Amino acid sequence: MSDPVLQQRAKVAGWVSKGLRAGSALYVMASVVFFVGFMTGFTQTFVTLIVIMMVVGSILLAPAMVFHYGVKAADRADRNDTW
Repeated sequence: MSDPVLQQRAKVAGWVSKGLRAGSALYVMASVVFFVGFMTGFTQTFVTLIVIMMVVGSILLAPAMVFHYGVKAADRADRNDTW
């Protein structure tokens, strides 16, 4: 792959994949901590962990989703060769 645009797009797609995976994992972990806290009684530690995981997960997921759609649209435009 010698086209610099395709190389950059592949690099962005790699970061997007990592961001989606990490953000989703943080949301799942926050859900698990929530249910553990629900069963055992919420403490300040549970609440702090849940909030931190949700905030960091959101910070990772929001731009990753936007760039994911951008990469998909660019790939689709290249396949259709229409702009």
